Amino acid sequence: MRLILGLLGVVASLSAAVAAHAGPVGERHLQATDATAVLRDADHKATVRVTVWYPAAKEAVEQRIDIGPPGKPFFIVGAVAQDAPFSDAKPRPVILFSHGFGGTARMMAWFGAALAREGYVVVAVDHPGNNGLDKMTVAGAILSWDRAQDLRAALEAVKADPTIAPHLDIHRLGVAGFSAGGFTSLVSAGAKVDMTRFLAFCRAHPADGVCAPQKEFAINLDDEQRAAASPELAPEGAHAGDDHTIPGVRAVFAIAPAIVQALPPEGLARMKTPVAIILGDADPVAPPDTNGLVAAKAIPHAELKVLPGVGHYDFLSTCTAAGTAAVPVCTAKVPQDATHQAAIDMALGFFKRTLGAP
Repeated sequence: MRLILGLLGVVASLSAAVAAHAGPVGERHLQATDATAVLRDADHKATVRVTVWYPAAKEAVEQRIDIGPPGKPFFIVGAVAQDAPFSDAKPRPVILFSHGFGGTARMMAWFGAALAREGYVVVAVDHPGNNGLDKMTVAGAILSWDRAQDLRAALEAVKADPTIAPHLDIHRLGVAGFSAGGFTSLVSAGAKVDMTRFLAFCRAHPADGVCAPQKEFAINLDDEQRAAASPELAPEGAHAGDDHTIPGVRAVFAIAPAIVQALPPEGLARMKTPVAIILGDADPVAPPDTNGLVAAKAIPHAELKVLPGVGHYDFLSTCTAAGTAAVPVCTAKVPQDATHQAAIDMALGFFKRTLGAP
């Protein structure tokens, strides 16, 4: 009898889990205003694109949003219901999300939409001058601390939107990000930035993955420093060490965080916000020994999960065969779907403990 009851309990739990994933996800788009975007955007616009994922009404119809040529996509992203009504009037926890260097919000929808399907409102941005939809700029590449300002601007935009605002529980605010977005999430929660420290590290370790020219925008360290010293960018560079905390952030989830050498360990050690980090041990782009593991060691009580055989770009949306043949970042050696699920499961457990169930 105990065995039967136990099996019934397992079946009930599985049924509840399936039901939790059954509802559609809505997607809305809006723009935020950020004065620092003018320096980074190729057209000097002061706007930031914002993508919001949320639990949608059950009658909403989802459509595929995969990335690449029609009928032969490079990346499998998933499906969402554009501008669908919210599922209910319940205020829900909010997760701000920052993509990686040269990425996009939608490239990370495998993560954001999954959290939305579980009841969170996820607010993601396309960082000006450093995203895969617009022309990349040197300023967008090097003014990395301003990414936190993009998230702050996005939060203000959704709080002012009459359709979205009633569904936000701002008192349960988290932040997440991948790669440079992991750096952004830590900075948003109070980590201090010292770009002089990062420069010194890269001068001493030029072959480190975060110091080498990136596939998405190949500029070298000397070009970056010349740009940083220019009359246009030097005044903004003087603000790198300012406090970039987003008030109210209660939890940070960092996926393969990069640029950690710009965050002094003593500053990380003073962080009070709960932090969880997931990374792969086969990551040459943001090597764990100089990035994620450094942060996990320095931040008090940080949670850490290391995935064996997983590389950096495995945390992008799942590559198709066409993507593997055409896109340089499609390099996964282990199934990406399993990597994604590990990140989703860890994030859901972490945010439930720190922000409460949605």
